[in-house]
Amino acid sequence: MDIKAFEDGLKNDLHKYLVSVGRVDKILPETPDLEDMWTAVRDAYLPDGVKEFADYPVVSLGWMMFLGMAAAKYWDTDWEKYSAEGGAAIYTRLRDEKGYDNLDDNILENVLGLKGEEAEKTSEIVGECASRTLSYLQHSSVEAGTAEAAECYLAALHDLFIMGGAMELNALGYHMTPVGMN
Repeated sequence: MDIKAFEDGLKNDLHKYLVSVGRVDKILPETPDLEDMWTAVRDAYLPDGVKEFADYPVVSLGWMMFLGMAAAKYWDTDWEKYSAEGGAAIYTRLRDEKGYDNLDDNILENVLGLKGEEAEKTSEIVGECASRTLSYLQHSSVEAGTAEAAECYLAALHDLFIMGGAMELNALGYHMTPVGMN
């Protein structure tokens, strides 16, 4: 399987869904700062994410989207401070504050400042994205437990991280619109 094609196909599916529910624009933001943080977040997250995937695959996938949201919020708040902290330290801190099982609630409440209906709606959207991603993985014709399956899982986590970041940037008022050429 072509991993790039897998990742691009999943990204397109997630993007279309998020546009349809008004959580991202038709043009996704370019996020080099989040991309720079991605590898460290991924490496710190993998031991927990892989362990949870067997019994809780939607959680394993969805938590990465919440991490993308947190990274985008930190970018908007004080990127100099948070980028110096580093992606691995940020993930570890967020996980340890309330535990892995409560990572979503911790990010929603303490990082994004969401409560009530808006927190619930955001959780539903993340859950839908994670479920779509799981379905995409399951229908990819990649044999579970192989190196190729691991590459697809990593590609899926990357897409979810970036889409989470795009979703939060949109919520913060960063909107991507085409620029006319006159």
